[in-house]
Amino acid sequence: MADVALLAGVSAQTVSRVSTGSPSVRPATRERVVNAMTELGYTPNRAARALRVGTFGSIGVITQRLARTGEAMTTAVITDIAREIGYSVTLVEVPRPVPDELRSVSHRLSNSAIDGLIIVRAGLATPDALSLPPGMPVVASDSLLAGHYPSAVPNQVRGTQDAVTHLLGLGHRTVHHIAGAADSYPSEVRRSTWQRCLATAGREVPEPWMGDWSPMSGYLIGREIARREDVTAVYCANDEMAFGLIRALHEAGRRVPEDVSVVGFDGIQLSEFSYPPLTTVRQDFDRLGHELMRLLLEQLSGTVQQSPPRVVVPTQLLVRGTTAPPPR
Repeated sequence: MADVALLAGVSAQTVSRVSTGSPSVRPATRERVVNAMTELGYTPNRAARALRVGTFGSIGVITQRLARTGEAMTTAVITDIAREIGYSVTLVEVPRPVPDELRSVSHRLSNSAIDGLIIVRAGLATPDALSLPPGMPVVASDSLLAGHYPSAVPNQVRGTQDAVTHLLGLGHRTVHHIAGAADSYPSEVRRSTWQRCLATAGREVPEPWMGDWSPMSGYLIGREIARREDVTAVYCANDEMAFGLIRALHEAGRRVPEDVSVVGFDGIQLSEFSYPPLTTVRQDFDRLGHELMRLLLEQLSGTVQQSPPRVVVPTQLLVRGTTAPPPR
């Protein structure tokens, strides 16, 4: 640090402020210090910083598959907020969140230089699948861990109820379903809620089709649906599978919504610009990411809760052009 200070023509205290991301350093001075760090190959010692100030200035994030829209959007919000407040993020994907793999990843993360952990997705894993040190601040979303740790979750139950009720209210005899991946907790919640809604309404509960969240899975299932005259309404577990379904129906000469009504889930921006514009359940990924960070920062600041808080983020049904009464 002394060498960097000498080369940049500043004090060692200024170098320290730059290395910790302090906003009190002028931009021109910060640039000189960063250039000196680069020239000398200097890297701030995070372990030493933690001993000095008590924190690493870093958080861990565990998610299942970043290619999935909901996970990607939520994680993007978390990393944006972390950057704004001076935290770095260690991101780990766990495509198969089985106990052994999740235990290994959580143990490895907890031994890294992180102050807390956010679990965006963990499949159907239970709390005993984690290996974390006592007192580690943890926040969870969309998993069976949500009741064990402070959590922020979208109201998927209400969103699914709104979707099914909307289709039944249009006069459809029943509602078919394309579910998400079998190892996904959100998929399971949406599927079981769909079944419960139909049973409560006294309607036939068809066998669901199992997709994998991708447009291709919706398309391949859609080719089968297009051959069935008895299917007049389909609730898809996400928007991408709904897009695939609509294309398959179009290619088979089945009209949306005149012949088949389609509802998606997530409310991604593209859903407004599909043709017809997709009726969907909007999730507020921005608020979800903010709530997860807020809950973690409360723990990092020493705020103690008597019981793990649970924030439920509302969903919103957006009725557009892909739903209508069934054909006569």
